[in-house]
Amino acid sequence: MARWLFDLLKPHGLGSEVLPGIVLKRASEELGLRLTFAMDGTDLHVDVGPADDATPHAARSDRLVFGYRVGRGEVDAERALALCRRLAELARANEAEVLAALAEDSDRGRIRHVETEQLLEPMGGGDERFYGLSPYVGCLIGCRFCYAPSRLDPLRRLLGLDPIRWGSWTDVRTNAPAVLADELRSRPAAPIKLCPIVSDPYHAVESKEELTRRCLEVLVEHAPDWPLFVLTRSPLVRRDFDLLTRLDRAWVGVSLPTADDAVRAHFEPRASSVAERLETLALARQAGLRTFAMVQPILPGSVTAMVDALATHADSVSLDVLRGVQGAADDFADHAEAATDEWQIQRSNEIRRALNERGVPLWSGELPPDR
Repeated sequence: MARWLFDLLKPHGLGSEVLPGIVLKRASEELGLRLTFAMDGTDLHVDVGPADDATPHAARSDRLVFGYRVGRGEVDAERALALCRRLAELARANEAEVLAALAEDSDRGRIRHVETEQLLEPMGGGDERFYGLSPYVGCLIGCRFCYAPSRLDPLRRLLGLDPIRWGSWTDVRTNAPAVLADELRSRPAAPIKLCPIVSDPYHAVESKEELTRRCLEVLVEHAPDWPLFVLTRSPLVRRDFDLLTRLDRAWVGVSLPTADDAVRAHFEPRASSVAERLETLALARQAGLRTFAMVQPILPGSVTAMVDALATHADSVSLDVLRGVQGAADDFADHAEAATDEWQIQRSNEIRRALNERGVPLWSGELPPDR
């Protein structure tokens, strides 16, 4: 997909100065189609989507829209807008050919075996620079409140793929281990987050494909001293404790939006139970691994039970709120208060205060405090 993005911008390519002082750094499909530019000492991300996308945008060609996001730091909004307009101008000359080739080249199955040109996605900024690593795109667990579909659905429309409900498709990046090995030899060392931004690394297809395990084997061989953070909703991660314990600094974390398993079953019917997730953390500790929990979104349930579970099993906790109900409006019908910003913030503050009282370290950013 990166190659197709570059084709849109011909005659420009990687390293080109598209506008004075604005240089194309990379292209990515990790969170939908994205171009990253160096501008004024910071990263400027430009998301590319189909013209029918309702997401706010800065410029449009005949068939595409372009909208910018700022990384860490500040940028000149007028220059960012001028860049998007320039990209739209370039795309008009190339998009018909590129989009036709994309549609022709696309496998239309629900489980697609694809190849990727890059795997480690640079993320964060300042003292929190890290890489995202996703052997899969699309998740078979299918939590309907997940915000990943809002980033991935526009890409699927550009590929000419039929609309499919989130949780019923995945792209298997078959060459992920080989690409990872090459990147580890050429990239500067930084923490890696193997986590469900666009997929759970241990969702159902992993038991057959074993891409996550093979990527861990590559890390053991080529980067055993790079910090690694694994986040999952699945107990399958226990299978790989033998590899994770061979890394110098490995963390195992679970997503835990509630301590009430009936609530969990309502919102996450295809994910593992609360008890299984807590057992995963306990077994990870027994194996000598650091542990953490990600509480996002916050779902109904006892705050006391949640804090007890976190204090018992997690070395640190990342706490954040719901980012819109996404496709879970029906799921929140009987829990309407939990979908409001007010409830989310209030419950977040309650959990935060209780964890502070118990001495549980809280993340202040994208990485744990003990990294």
